Parts: sequence; C-alpha cells; structure tokens
Amino acid sequence: MRSALGVVFIAALASIAAAQARPPAPPAPAAPPAPSTPAAPIGAWTPVPELPGMGRPVDTASVATRRRALAARIGRGVILVPAGHERDIEREVIQDNDFRQNNTFFYLTELETQDAWLLLAAGDRGGPETILFLPPRNPAQERWTGLRLGVDSTATRLSGIARVLPVDSLDAVLGSLAFRAGGGPLYVPLDATTREESRVKDLAFAGRDVRNLRPIVDSMRLVKDADEIARMRKAIDISAAGHVAAMQAARPGMWEYEIEAVLEGAFRRNGADRVGYPSIVGSGPHSTTLHYDVNRRQTKDGDLVVVDAGAEWGQYTADVTRTFPVNGKFTARQKAIYDLVLATQQAAFDSTRPGTTVARLNRVARDYMRAHSGTLCGDEGCDAYFIHGLSHWLGMDVHDVGDYTTPLRPGIVLTIEPGIYLPQEGLGVRIEDDVLVTATGAEWLSAKAPKTTVEIERLMGRR
Repeated sequence: MRSALGVVFIAALASIAAAQARPPAPPAPAAPPAPSTPAAPIGAWTPVPELPGMGRPVDTASVATRRRALAARIGRGVILVPAGHERDIEREVIQDNDFRQNNTFFYLTELETQDAWLLLAAGDRGGPETILFLPPRNPAQERWTGLRLGVDSTATRLSGIARVLPVDSLDAVLGSLAFRAGGGPLYVPLDATTREESRVKDLAFAGRDVRNLRPIVDSMRLVKDADEIARMRKAIDISAAGHVAAMQAARPGMWEYEIEAVLEGAFRRNGADRVGYPSIVGSGPHSTTLHYDVNRRQTKDGDLVVVDAGAEWGQYTADVTRTFPVNGKFTARQKAIYDLVLATQQAAFDSTRPGTTVARLNRVARDYMRAHSGTLCGDEGCDAYFIHGLSHWLGMDVHDVGDYTTPLRPGIVLTIEPGIYLPQEGLGVRIEDDVLVTATGAEWLSAKAPKTTVEIERLMGRR
C-alpha cells in the first residue's frame, strides 16, 4: 500500500515539474475592435422617392407663405413663372450638365421638376389661386433622365398645390384668369433665364400689360425666412468642414488643384449638391489675384494660400474664404498683415445691426484699417491695398439679389470680407465670413472654420 502511494506521489511531482518547464500558453487573441460608425454627412436628409432631382422634401408651409406675400405685393394680376429646362448634354458643357432649378420658380415651389410652370392669380379675397402645370410623363425617357413629377395626386400632396394641370392647358387657363382678373397686369420674370422662353416672348409682345416680376421677388428674397436660413446653415457648415480638411491636408509642394480636390471632396462627403461657384485656391503670387480659379501652381514653402470656396446645399450657397500658410506656420510679416485684416473684419461685424447699410460697414472697415496700418504697407495705409468691396448679399446665388441701399434687417445674410493684397511681395490675405443679421446685431454663420492665426497653426500642427 505504501509503495503504491509512493509511485503515485512521484508521478504527481513529475507532472508538476513538466508543467512548470513548459512555456505558458499564449493569451487568447483579443476581440477585433468594433467597426466605427462614420459620422453622418452634415447635409444628410431622407429623400422622397416620388420627387425628381434630389428628392428633397418641400417645405410646403414656407413656399405657400411666400406665394401669399407675393400676391399681396402685386395686389391684382396674374403671375406666371417658368421652371428651368433640362440641360442639353450634346450642346452644353458636359461636365456641368446637372439640372439646377430656376431660382424664382424654386423660391415659390421648392420643386426640382423640369419644364413646369407656376401660375398665381392675385386679387381674390381667399388668397391667390395657385396652379402648377406639369409636362406629361414619358416612362421611356425617364429611363435615361430620371423620374419626373406627373399630373396626379402625388404631385398635389408633395407640392402642397391643390390644383395640378397638364402644361398644354396653360394658355387656355391663362386667358381665362387674365379676363377674370379684370385686365390686371401679367407678371413674368424677365431676365437671362427666360430670354429664350417663347411663351414669355409672345406674351411680352402681345400688347398686354406685361411687367417684370424679378424686382418684386428679388426684394423678397433679400430677407430669408426660417427654411432658407436652415438651408444656408447646412451649406455653410459643409463649407467649413471643407476648409478644415484643406488646412489639414496642405503641405509645401502640393499643387493648388490637390488642395482644391481635398476641399471639394469634403464638400461632397458631407452632402453638398455642388459647389456654389468655382473654387479659388491661390498660393503665393496668386493669393493677390481676387478671382483666380486656375488652381495649377505648385505651392512653395513659405507661401500663403487663399482658399475662397463655398458649397451649395438645397439650392443655397455659402461663401467662405480662409488664408493659411502652406507649411502651417505664419511668418512675422504674414501674421502682422493677417491680424490687421482679421481685426478689420471684427470692427465691421461689431457695427452690423438692423438699420445700418453695406456702405456704412464698408466705411467702418476702411477707416479701421487705415487707422491701424502703421507702417505695415509703407507710406500708404493698408486700405489702399483693400481693392474690393467689403460685403455682398448671399443666398441662392453667391452674389445674391437685392438692392444694396437697403438698410439691414433681421434675416438678411451677407458676407464680411476685408483683404490686403501686396503683389510686389506675392502676399495676399482675405478673410470672408457669412453673417446673419439678427434683431440685436449679427451672428457669425461660418465660425466653424478656424480663422485666428493661433487656431490655424494649432489645427495644421496636428497633421
């Protein structure tokens, strides 16, 4: 018995020793990290599949309010507005052949449908009679060019316009309404977009009282409503993200078009419909050319780069300019010029409030720049090198419609963009922001794009 236990004991000791001699088992492999969810695009929305174009929902309450306000302004008469036409890719610039709606038609409908007409008969006590005329659908054609809106209950529901008729009934209805309106004027938009519109030309030369609708609508478009401001915030936030991406990517030796590609790639990743205007990426000597958009120079160490670019979203555009050193560090000279431009912009912003004018803000900016120039620009004040206006309206167009003598009102959006351009040094600085006039002053809409030298250097230092 004792002998058997001894054998067992010795065997157990041997087993323990062998286990201790073996290398430890490798740890179990760690579980792979969970895939990160990419941030939703700034401009993401839920499309309406029955709508053409972007399929972006119509704010039916906003456009109905605009139509009622327009009818109230004219008092009595008939308003006729054509939609834009499909681009002809055989004759027009192929790389720019995406359809973009006529601004006046979009303002009153928010529809991206093509070859349509909007008719308003003003003067009735119940508000304007509103009719949307649509061309017939062609399923075979739609296989080539995409969905179209048809004359049916879907168009009524999605547009918010109760009466939808085929476009071939327009002339008969127009004649009937014009007679019923007691011979009131006929308002049509007379501009470059309707110059080739045969129906508009026929009406204009038919001996009727035809008046230009554009000045009335343009004055309305100057003050943005809540829906317009929301669209502009999206466009501006997308633009700020693009400017941040451009700063983070920039390196000496990059070509201007490479920076442009990073910028516009960020626009599209964040849901931009298109650029609001050709992007300007001017480095070194090109930083002093205001509307340089060739973007073909190779950057050099020590260059400043002026990037003037804005995304469009929901048919509204941003307009933002940032200036940064391609190597991520301002020289003392560059910083001195930059800080004067930035302080000038702040002085103009501080004077932005209801009741003032663009001319007044321009004077504030120039006076400030002159008073604080010192010897930065030689014997002259630096305002001598501020060679463009301070501001312009912003909206569906980058230089939006409206009378520049109009005193500022809440809801107006404008740019504030001082600059100094010294061609002899190849040194240009422009800082441009989009600003909303509020009841008590103003709001920076484009504040998400860094613009102090400290902010820019810190961002570029993280590359």
